[in-house]
Amino acid sequence: MTSKRTLALAATMAGAVLLSACNPTLRTHGYRYSDGEVPEFTVGEDTQATVLQRLGNPSTRGTFETDTWYYISATREYLAYLRPETRDRRIIALTFDDSGTLAGIEEYGIEDGRIVAFVDRETPTRGRELTILEQLLGNVGRLPSEQFGGEQNLPGGAGGPRQDGSR
Repeated sequence: MTSKRTLALAATMAGAVLLSACNPTLRTHGYRYSDGEVPEFTVGEDTQATVLQRLGNPSTRGTFETDTWYYISATREYLAYLRPETRDRRIIALTFDDSGTLAGIEEYGIEDGRIVAFVDRETPTRGRELTILEQLLGNVGRLPSEQFGGEQNLPGGAGGPRQDGSR
């Protein structure tokens, strides 16, 4: 009776360990907003200095338009060995005019994102692909036999002087 009880307890413990390993882990990256907080800015009044004071440095700036600042936050769910999945994303784009005054605010969510299909083609190279065996044994028999015989060449190849003094 005790061995059945011990076996049942061990099975229960093993099940609990396995189930706890499957609990998702949520991680937040980027600028983190407090619950319910929406950063409020006034177009035409706020400047780059006031935005920096309230939000800090932006996550990134526009590549071609350096007067656009992006504050990006994302929540990803990690589940055991599976690929992480983005659960929430929020991007606030602040555009400034030439004088550094806020000119526009745009907010984007995960629903505004697009799936980008990467091309998984490989760039072709000249020649042919060698097998592992061809790579290992490829140079066997290609060395000139005179290097192993009586004629000794100096470094520098065929154009260099010979040891016997002839050219």
